Amino acid sequence: MGMSSVQENGHGELGLSDFPLGSKNKYKRMVSELTDYDGDDDPSHHHHQMERRRKSTRKYVFGCAVFASLNNVLLGYDVGVMSGAILFIQEDLKITEVQQEVLVGVLSIISLLGSLAGGRTSDAIGRKWTMGLAAVIFQIGAAVMTIAPSFEILMVGRILAGVGIGFGVMIAPVYIAEISPTIARGSLTSFPEIFINLGILLGYVSNYAFSGLSAHISWRIMLAVGILPSVFIGVALFIIPESPRWLVLQNRVDEARSVLMKTDENESEVEERLAEIQQAAGSTNTDKYEEKPVWRELLTPSPALRRMLITGIGIQCFQQITGIDATVYYSPAIFKAAGIEDESKLLAATVAVGISKTTFILIAIILIDKVGRKPLLYVSTIGMTTCLFGVGITLILLKQGSISIALAILFVCGNVAFFSVGIGPVCWVLTSEIFPLRLRAQASGLGAVGNRMCSGLIAMSFLSVSRAITVGGTFFIFSVISALSVAFVYKYVPETKGKSLEQIEMLFQDEYVLQGGEVQLGDVEHLVQK
Repeated sequence: MGMSSVQENGHGELGLSDFPLGSKNKYKRMVSELTDYDGDDDPSHHHHQMERRRKSTRKYVFGCAVFASLNNVLLGYDVGVMSGAILFIQEDLKITEVQQEVLVGVLSIISLLGSLAGGRTSDAIGRKWTMGLAAVIFQIGAAVMTIAPSFEILMVGRILAGVGIGFGVMIAPVYIAEISPTIARGSLTSFPEIFINLGILLGYVSNYAFSGLSAHISWRIMLAVGILPSVFIGVALFIIPESPRWLVLQNRVDEARSVLMKTDENESEVEERLAEIQQAAGSTNTDKYEEKPVWRELLTPSPALRRMLITGIGIQCFQQITGIDATVYYSPAIFKAAGIEDESKLLAATVAVGISKTTFILIAIILIDKVGRKPLLYVSTIGMTTCLFGVGITLILLKQGSISIALAILFVCGNVAFFSVGIGPVCWVLTSEIFPLRLRAQASGLGAVGNRMCSGLIAMSFLSVSRAITVGGTFFIFSVISALSVAFVYKYVPETKGKSLEQIEMLFQDEYVLQGGEVQLGDVEHLVQK
């Protein structure tokens, strides 16, 4: 509690004179700034300076986003490498099948707890050091796993690694969204999603590279290699700045200003931006006394917050509940059902799935700030519904043969491609944008929890459900859920492209902005015509 009482006194002393209270003040100030600005002696010289500044801020923010996403490489690496390492662990430590499932599954469950705790932690010690903490905890876990002589100790390491990953995955998008300039926020916030996929690919590579060694050594090396990215994170912490929005929450306004100077392309915007953030933080500071703690507010939300929670947690759940993880994990089983017998061909088809998933994220990154979040979500959800339905039809109606194999591969790759173009990256971008500053970290944590829970549910139930109603039947269910997600996007997701985080918060205050669906559908048609 010590921390918050200090903060309250801090806010008490601050006095409100620092905040531009009425919006009128702000505009007056802007106008005067703009008039000062025109009186520059040489416009072309000024333009060059702007260009140079724009390049350097771009590089700087890009660097920050990459470093912040390194924790996600760990998560992906862990998922990828475990699929191969588990075979050697079983051979070396002689563990049972149940123990295997526990070992693999515990990561999802524990990273849930990490994500929940991560919100509280990042509000207390800052976004940046939470990332550092995540890396340290993960390193300890990976080191324990590397030297583990028995299943029990392996589990201890695994649990630590899970907590570290939970922290890292939750905080990266929040940090990046808070530090990015409005124009590039979408693409930068989808970095973590690419890095997860990069990690998965690295995990597969590492399986392949070290599989020749003896069972006792090989899996230990595979897991030890996972420590490397977190060493970089340690270095990065001394280079990247703290999130300016967190600094304002802590009343460290001058530090926040200097960070914004580095990340914002227009110097003239910095003050205006700072005022906006202060107002967002200020509205949270002045009510400090009758303030409910964050978690209680999340449990008994105001109407605006309820809409945010529905959007954020809903989109996270839809991302997983349409079966993306099952499609990726069990694609060999799907292709087998379609009639591919040969092992190496199965693996080749699976690699094709991995490649199409990763490639299409790049497309999303290019489009997310140009086209907007919502059109991408429409294209993505409608495309996925079609492809999932296609997989179902292929597996149920067509007899096994070259046509059904070709269609199965096409539809499965299509499904992951549509996933990566829209709901894959966009869902993380949205959850890190839509919540108000004070709740952002913890509410994003809740979203991540919904995501991991749905992922675990699907991954654990896929095989048994498809045994009961066939793989094709399962995909029909997925396509129905996916069709619901189209309706969900239409009804609950606002367009957040090109708005500052503080403006997005205002979107949810009035209900009917969200219902402006007709306009956005027009955008999609416009897109398709292009």
